[in-house]
Amino acid sequence: MFSNLGDMGKMLEGMQENAAKLQEELEAKTFTVKSGGGLVEVSVNGKGEVIDLSIDDELLSDKNSLQILLIGAINDANKMVQQNQQSNAMSMLGGLK
Repeated sequence: MFSNLGDMGKMLEGMQENAAKLQEELEAKTFTVKSGGGLVEVSVNGKGEVIDLSIDDELLSDKNSLQILLIGAINDANKMVQQNQQSNAMSMLGGLK
């Protein structure tokens, strides 16, 4: 498959560079999720860190609903980040045929 170890080393080096580039691209993405018909909106970056949060004023008097909607929105946003990471990882590994 490889004519020598140098070729294999170059291939591994290229893979590491591609993985680093992919990681930077993932971290630069923003994922936004709305919950409760838009009463709560959460934005996370590609690392899964919450970077923005918007809460409709009518929820401020209903603590239980606010908590439920926040938890749901944050969980959904984190799922989006994980799915994006998996999808990009699979596409990168698909090129190793």
